[in-house]
Amino acid sequence: MFFKKILLIGFCFVLLKAFSQKTYHKIYYKNGNLKEEGWIKKNKKNGYWKFYYENGVLKSKGHFKDNLETKYWYFFRKNSIKEKEGHYFSGKQNKWWLYYDDKGHIYHKCQLKDNKKNGYCLIYKMEKLTKVAKFQQGKKIKEWTDLKSFKKDNNLSDLKE
Repeated sequence: MFFKKILLIGFCFVLLKAFSQKTYHKIYYKNGNLKEEGWIKKNKKNGYWKFYYENGVLKSKGHFKDNLETKYWYFFRKNSIKEKEGHYFSGKQNKWWLYYDDKGHIYHKCQLKDNKKNGYCLIYKMEKLTKVAKFQQGKKIKEWTDLKSFKKDNNLSDLKE
C-alpha cells in the first residue's frame, strides 16, 4: 500500500512537471513556410515569438506573457523594412512607439498608454521634426508647427518617458 502511494505521488509529480514546462511551438502555412514560432507554457504563448509572412519574411517579433504581448516588439513590412516598434504591457501598446516610412525612416514617434495616444506625438518629414501634437487619452489637446513655441510651452523632460 505504501509503495502504491509513493508510486502515485511520483507519477503525479512527473505529470505536473511535464505540463508546466515550456515547449517550442511551430506553425506552418500550407505552402510549407513557417508562419509562427515560439514558446508555449500551460497552453499559452509565453516567452519570445516570431511571426512570418507567407513568403517567409519576418512579420513581427516580441515577447508574450500568458498570451498577451509584453516588453518590446518589432513589426516589419513584406519587403523586410521595419514598419513600427514599441512597448507592450499586458497586450496593450504603451510608452514610445516609433513608426517608419517605406524607406525605413522614422516619420512618427508617439507616446501611448493602453493603446491610446497619451503624451507627445512627433511628426517627421525627410528626417526633420516638422510638427508636434500633445494628446490626452487619445484626444489631441494641442499642436505645434513652430518648434520654438513648442520648446517654450513644454517641459521637455516629458519627452524622456
